[in-house]
Amino acid sequence: MNLQRLLVERIEHRILVGTVAFLGIMVLVGWIAINENGRMQAFQRQYEARAIERGAELFTANCTTCHGANGYGGARGPALNTPYLFGHDFLAETRRERLGLETEATLATTSEERKVAISERLVALEALEAPIRQQMNAAVLKGYNPDAPSRLANLGWGGGLPNFLYTTLVHGRPTSGSYWPQAMAAWAQRAGGPLRSDQLEDLTAYIINWDKGSEWTVEDLLAVQQFPKVPADGAELAALLANAEPRIGVETPVEEIMVGLEGLSGDVQNGQTLYNGVLACSGCHMNAAVAPPTEGTWTRVNEVRLLEPQFAGYTPEMYLAESIIHPNDYIVPAYGAGLMPANFGERVTYQDLSDLIAYIASQDQPIG
Repeated sequence: MNLQRLLVERIEHRILVGTVAFLGIMVLVGWIAINENGRMQAFQRQYEARAIERGAELFTANCTTCHGANGYGGARGPALNTPYLFGHDFLAETRRERLGLETEATLATTSEERKVAISERLVALEALEAPIRQQMNAAVLKGYNPDAPSRLANLGWGGGLPNFLYTTLVHGRPTSGSYWPQAMAAWAQRAGGPLRSDQLEDLTAYIINWDKGSEWTVEDLLAVQQFPKVPADGAELAALLANAEPRIGVETPVEEIMVGLEGLSGDVQNGQTLYNGVLACSGCHMNAAVAPPTEGTWTRVNEVRLLEPQFAGYTPEMYLAESIIHPNDYIVPAYGAGLMPANFGERVTYQDLSDLIAYIASQDQPIG
């Protein structure tokens, strides 16, 4: 075989082939360079999606008992899937305009005529906000403050939400045991917890993925079962307790509790407010995964629970009172012990308990 015949013999042809090859390489490199940014962005999205998927699995396995299956909070911890955590302000537009007008009204250069116009506009802004505030009332009863809508701002945290979440996961919240049933533990292995740093990053990514930006709605706010608690000032708390109606007590026998309930009339609406609000019962009882569902409770008590020998002589009210104040005396089959806080006796009065029982009694639903 004559290899010389395979080569370009004429120098002009060689130059042409070289030029075409060079231009082809340049076009290929240019095409790669143009599309590299998009390729890297697609890769980044895929990486973040996998991190969110892993974070979802970790959240389900480790966090739902306290923060709820959907991140709406519960009896043991606050909501994470909430516009409050992400600092969304439903009154941002009117608030900005109001602040600008109030500042303008204080200026020495502002005429009296302009001040009158500012006053009229401020009244109009209040009228615009009124229906929105009305819609948020149920969230306010659970601890939300429309005029302080950012969790990080209220804490004075300036390091951004990802750092806040990651840091909290690493170190836990040792002091939170003073206002939650138990303190949040440290989750990082380097702090004695069970999770690696990459797992904490995946959890953070999953929680951040709940952010809806400007698309948060009041309905999202109302879905929250428990907002973060603000520890009370010691002196203020002592003053409140001194004037407060006595609590039942965690050691009070159920027979004595029933004596305390005699003559009280339960308020269903207040019971619902307690159940969904400050006591955050619905955070665990909203579905059957963590605790028995609210719906049908009264029916199950009458037709199932009271048939068990240990409840001979019990009334439905007696069973519910014991379940709330002494939750570990009887564990409903298929559910675990120690999940329900055992400190409700320190938190509710006899009237509160009567209201709760009245609300639960309204949750009547046929079995089967």
